[in-house]
Amino acid sequence: MTFTHHASTFIDEVEAGTRRPSFAGRRTRIVATIGPASDDPFVLAALGVAGIDVARVAMAHGSIDDCIQRIRRIRAVLPTVAIMADLPGPKVRSTSFPEGGVVLVEGQTVIVTGAEDSPASTAARIGVHLEEGVTHLVPGDHLIVGDGGVTMQVTSSGREVGAVVTCGGKVQGRPGITIPEHPMVAETPTAEDLGRIKALVAENVEAIAASFVRSAEDVDKIRAAISNPEILLIAKIETREAVENIDEIVKAADGVMVARGDLGVRLPIEDVPSLQKQIIRAGVRFGRPVITATQMLESMIQNNVPTRAEVTDVANAVLDGTSAVMLSAETAVGQNPALVVETMARILLRAERDFDYIRWGTNLGVQEIDDDRASTLRITASITAAGWRAALEEDAAAIIACSNSGMTVRSISRFRPSMPIIAVTKTDFRARQLHMSWGVAEVIVHQSEDSYVQTYAAIDHLLNEGLVVPGDVVVVLAGSRDTAVPMTDTVRLMRVQERK
Repeated sequence: MTFTHHASTFIDEVEAGTRRPSFAGRRTRIVATIGPASDDPFVLAALGVAGIDVARVAMAHGSIDDCIQRIRRIRAVLPTVAIMADLPGPKVRSTSFPEGGVVLVEGQTVIVTGAEDSPASTAARIGVHLEEGVTHLVPGDHLIVGDGGVTMQVTSSGREVGAVVTCGGKVQGRPGITIPEHPMVAETPTAEDLGRIKALVAENVEAIAASFVRSAEDVDKIRAAISNPEILLIAKIETREAVENIDEIVKAADGVMVARGDLGVRLPIEDVPSLQKQIIRAGVRFGRPVITATQMLESMIQNNVPTRAEVTDVANAVLDGTSAVMLSAETAVGQNPALVVETMARILLRAERDFDYIRWGTNLGVQEIDDDRASTLRITASITAAGWRAALEEDAAAIIACSNSGMTVRSISRFRPSMPIIAVTKTDFRARQLHMSWGVAEVIVHQSEDSYVQTYAAIDHLLNEGLVVPGDVVVVLAGSRDTAVPMTDTVRLMRVQERK
């Protein structure tokens, strides 16, 4: 059965009423990686019906031109979905294995060499795109392929090195080659990433994810290269240094990703669950979206039903407070991408029923942010905290956040309120960006930045959707008209009136 057939059937069932889109009322976002299995317009449309919020384009696979064409296809089919481009960074990666991959067998000897000497990898000879990643190897070094399923031990050194497979398995595509104790330190961003960034800015993507950041200085370098302050910068946390510098990285970035694959090969794998909770908490505390990634529904690459362990993993990410969960190979090369997204949405909805909304918000405080905008951000943080408390005490039906930059929305979202958050903004671009924030529905008011106009547009939306009825109380967060610097400095409680 083809991917297109799966997608067409999925859409037909939705239109016939036999399958209902499963994202209504969901608060946790879904990021889906677009690849060969999901490039077809029918499949992209099916992913939209199933409920993706953000489409991820992995720049490590394919040329820049290929990735740009993929971005344009997504934009054409899914104009309301945010696009996040994921930079590969200074990762040592193999050259491409044959289509379908190869199997490396325990005890087998392989040659590891530079990409120029092996432009395509085979079961006997693996090319590596960073030549220094080979020439610095010494006997006894351990190489980890991909997310750790396949490992090798180096037996000789030189321009080409010998290695014996210590744990076998299938490898495909262009997997990363990890050398945990390698002395070589590559720069972030790489020269190749700088070229990619220029092309991505021209495509006006909503977010760019940066790999292997280790400090706030790395984030600042990438932000300077992006040049467009409207684009969100997502820092991927996947190294020991990043974990140690988590607070400064979170404050410098616009969001973070818990990249569990590389975390699990660079740090003890048993630490990953605790690190996930730590990173999520740090990101949410400072009002940054947090994406939890890697192997969430991995078995659905081949199967129509996930394992019980995977379902539990996804649910626990929700209970940890993550803003979004990410699908990688499941939607990029899996047999039924739309079914994976629909399954993910159902798991998220069920887990959200058990989320402790009151305890989560109560445990958050107003955070100091040490930069030039600290006082402005602190005012916004204080007002949104007051808005959350007012919504709780008055049993408000919804929270309306008037925000042209998105900062107000992200600030109230960190409290994880049980009632809907309605974000009112002026542009389609900003509305798509807010698809990365937990619990937000967007209302676009193109013609006005006036908070009163925006507020009543949001109330009309709530009435139309049946989320409020006349007599309900809503909390409104907005900025005063006369503030020189944009900030949220006003919280109002309004009673919904009968429409005339």
